[in-house]
Amino acid sequence: MKNCWIVEFDKIGSHSDGFLTALEELHNIPFDIRRVYYIYDVPTGTVRGLHAHRALEQVLVCMHGSCRIKADNGTEKEEFLLDDPSKGLYIAPGIWREMYDFRDGAVLAVLASQYYDEDDYIRDYEKFLYWVNNK
Repeated sequence: MKNCWIVEFDKIGSHSDGFLTALEELHNIPFDIRRVYYIYDVPTGTVRGLHAHRALEQVLVCMHGSCRIKADNGTEKEEFLLDDPSKGLYIAPGIWREMYDFRDGAVLAVLASQYYDEDDYIRDYEKFLYWVNNK
């Protein structure tokens, strides 16, 4: 899908001594990182997200466990499984996202290109479709 794709990070180490993965702004993260937060202890059946951003870029990494992300650019939808901390999902501005099916004590880390700004959010799907088709 345009503006939303899996990013593979270098995985250093081995099964005998463990692994290390580095996330570096403007290197394997394609923007300056302004905020990092994580989602955890999500009850079974809960759907998170349900919004888009006008300007914010994000990379989502499931640090533990797994979860699914449904991405929607207004014309096409794609589902992504995040189940490996050496892979992330880049989400550009203008992508509606839904995070769900959190499993095995999932911890979803989110690296964001901007500080929190409520005005950047589009929280109504019909308003999102209107914005995408008229921007």
